Amino acid sequence: MSSKPTLTLIGGGLVGALLAQQLARRGFGVDVFEKRPDPRVAGFAGGRSINLALAERGLQALRSAGLAEDVLRRAVMMRGRMVHTADGRSGLQRYGVDDSEVIWSVSRGGLNMLLLDAAEAAGVRFHFGQGLVSADFDAGRIRLVGEDGKEREADAPVLIGADGAGSALRAAMNAYRPLGERTEWLGHGYKELEIPPASEFGAGWLRDSGGRDQFAIEPNALHIWPRGGYMCIALPNTEGSFTVTLFLPAQGPHPSFATLPDSRAAGAFFREEFADLLPLLPRFAEDYDAHPVGTLATLYLQHWHLDGRAVLVGDAAHAIVPFHGQGMNCGFEDTVALAELLQGNDVAEAFAQFQRLRQPNADAIATMALENYVEMRDSVADPRYLAKRELGARLAARAPRHYMARYRMVTFTGLPYAYALERGRAQDVLLEQLLGGSNDPASVDLDAAVATLEATLPRLPPLRHG
Repeated sequence: MSSKPTLTLIGGGLVGALLAQQLARRGFGVDVFEKRPDPRVAGFAGGRSINLALAERGLQALRSAGLAEDVLRRAVMMRGRMVHTADGRSGLQRYGVDDSEVIWSVSRGGLNMLLLDAAEAAGVRFHFGQGLVSADFDAGRIRLVGEDGKEREADAPVLIGADGAGSALRAAMNAYRPLGERTEWLGHGYKELEIPPASEFGAGWLRDSGGRDQFAIEPNALHIWPRGGYMCIALPNTEGSFTVTLFLPAQGPHPSFATLPDSRAAGAFFREEFADLLPLLPRFAEDYDAHPVGTLATLYLQHWHLDGRAVLVGDAAHAIVPFHGQGMNCGFEDTVALAELLQGNDVAEAFAQFQRLRQPNADAIATMALENYVEMRDSVADPRYLAKRELGARLAARAPRHYMARYRMVTFTGLPYAYALERGRAQDVLLEQLLGGSNDPASVDLDAAVATLEATLPRLPPLRHG
């Protein structure tokens, strides 16, 4: 008879469902309480419909769960950033060296439902429409409220909070013993719009070989309209549409969401700043007026766990802004680490070791995500950035074991986030030195640059990518 404890997860979203499946496959009894109804029955209503960027870390977690191929069949490949300048020009900036280094646009709702099916098949017990009200950590019991408003109690000697940035379990833990919680608001918000499939733009559209509607713009890219302090991005959906997200300061002088209160004001702004994008948004007014402005913040905690009684994972422990496309990938990486650590019998030590292992990396990707916002909205069109990017690519081609762009380390390998942050900073210092006052990579003596690189920075560790 198994001596493994029954584990109670709060939250059946992406991270909760994947973690539950991995724990059940390792022989744990797993109960999951999710406040929303079952999306496979009621339809997905997650509140946030932003497409998600699936990268190597997330794929590796899905591979370990036996789900990667199923997910990729429902995803759209993105080779790089398609940058749209204010004068209407566009150009692709590849993420990696070739099509072996790409990211994938996946539907949040579709992925969540696939993970729920996989978890149930592994023996996980889901309890939908059950929101956490409170937790008695000493007694090992929780109080829940159903959709009918009735409350119930359940035994929960070991709790795992996978209930997102607004975690109810985190609030309960913090009330029991302060977690050292700090939230840093970005001061920028977002609003979602949509580019429909090409078929909705009238005659002349065709279908691709798979029978899907063709896309109105290049499908295999993440599109960016960088405008300095703000931007739009667009990620492809499998049915031929794009989810477009406008990022702007929430308050302050024009342009901000405060100065664009409705579609009339926003339409004039788009005609001026996003003239090539606006014609692709036939439902602009309807979407702009109907969709709320989302908020963006980074969550930091000093403590992720209460001894062996409760632990937080994913956004519940370390929510970040979305600009590196790593929130889900980082959360999925959490699930692998925690499931492996829980293979031992000491739950308290597993929780403590989980924080020791993951917190430095969570802090590092939080920093890089904030930096990537500046890069996406501004640097992608900056001559200095482009010069360093080109020189870095040349160094990577000549000395691949000594140079790899930080974005590639984060996105296409399993190197720890903390290492990628530190190494990326050292490489940036070197690029600045090599370029000096020039923005022309061709002016740099490449043989001498490679010699300096190899003498300055150690070889990269094994990359651990799939």
